[in-house]
Amino acid sequence: MKLRDPQLQETLIQRLRRIEGQIRGVEGMLENQRDCREILQQVSAVQAALRSFSRSLLEEYAVTCLLDEEARTDPRLAEKNLRELIELITRAQ
Repeated sequence: MKLRDPQLQETLIQRLRRIEGQIRGVEGMLENQRDCREILQQVSAVQAALRSFSRSLLEEYAVTCLLDEEARTDPRLAEKNLRELIELITRAQ
């Protein structure tokens, strides 16, 4: 799947860069021997950011699959796409 919206692509890239910065922050906290509770709080924030990123990407994938012209005319392809989508949703949880 390719992203259809260049603005969404840029938004997702920016979100990943922020997440990357958060991860580097966690690394710095470890290097500076910060309190474990503070580190875990940051790790929790990183996980939440990744879940949000994943949801956005999954939503775009779902819309793309459902609007795919070929899938709308080929029931087998539509079913295959739907099964793939369900599998992705299940793994993302």
